[in-house]
Amino acid sequence: MTSTFKNAADRVDARRARLSRWLDPDETTLAVLLLTPAAILLSVMIVYPVGRLIYTSFLDLSLTSGLPARFAGLANFQQMLEDPVFWQATWNTILITLITVPGALLVGLGLALLANLPFQMRWPVRLSLLIPWALPLAFAGLIFAWFFHSEYGVVNDVLSRIGLPRVIWFNSPRLAFAAICLAIIWKASSFMAMIILAGLQTIPRSLYEAADVDGAGRVRQFFEITLPLLKPTIVVALIFRTITALQTFDIPYMMTGGGPGTATATLAMYIHQNTVSFLDLGYGSALAVVMFGLSMCVTALYLRMIRGSGSAS
Repeated sequence: MTSTFKNAADRVDARRARLSRWLDPDETTLAVLLLTPAAILLSVMIVYPVGRLIYTSFLDLSLTSGLPARFAGLANFQQMLEDPVFWQATWNTILITLITVPGALLVGLGLALLANLPFQMRWPVRLSLLIPWALPLAFAGLIFAWFFHSEYGVVNDVLSRIGLPRVIWFNSPRLAFAAICLAIIWKASSFMAMIILAGLQTIPRSLYEAADVDGAGRVRQFFEITLPLLKPTIVVALIFRTITALQTFDIPYMMTGGGPGTATATLAMYIHQNTVSFLDLGYGSALAVVMFGLSMCVTALYLRMIRGSGSAS
């Protein structure tokens, strides 16, 4: 009888211990409780779609064929290696990234420095930074398509007024590509400027005052104070901008539709063409896996740069 009461008491004590652990958890239990909803949300929103995308990339799944999906192995990726449009679209995407990311960074840095100047009426300058960022990407593409229109575009109107011949911008691959890059730089520079402006606000004014006392000029202050302290902010801005550039779709789609031919087509446009227009979900998913891999490689490279700069400091 005594042993029975003892076992019952032990079970009650164990229940109380478990209850107290949940009511007054330690740090490990509290971390699990707080992170579990986020982990479930990430699994539903990110892990499952990416996993489904990778799975579909190994299927022969075309809605126009009327045939059921079948496992195709690496056939979609092998087709990709033999597809000249894929290579051209990938090269166009990489080239747009290499041109527009540094261009948007330089323009955004200049705009941020201008908006950070100590004059009283700074709000119109800062408000103007929001306008390109707030415009939808498709709308920005339409605006620049009108700017570079061969008949009634603003650019050709200016050229004719100064005595230069009109140019058919979108009939030339190089000119069309240059127009797209200009539009993307204009659109993306405001985003870069706002991030860099936030970083500029965190730099203590006392550093510049001490540099003034030491006789350092504005240029020296920029390279020895502003730029080093802005490095983490710039790296974060580059991560966001580079990933967005690799996924460029709206602006070239609205300006040229990928033309002339496929000279300005991007990888995102080619994915859209295969999945939405051709309804080839297997090949389109394989293309999307490649884009996802490129984005992850770029992100890993930037994160390594951040860790390297952190350990060096």
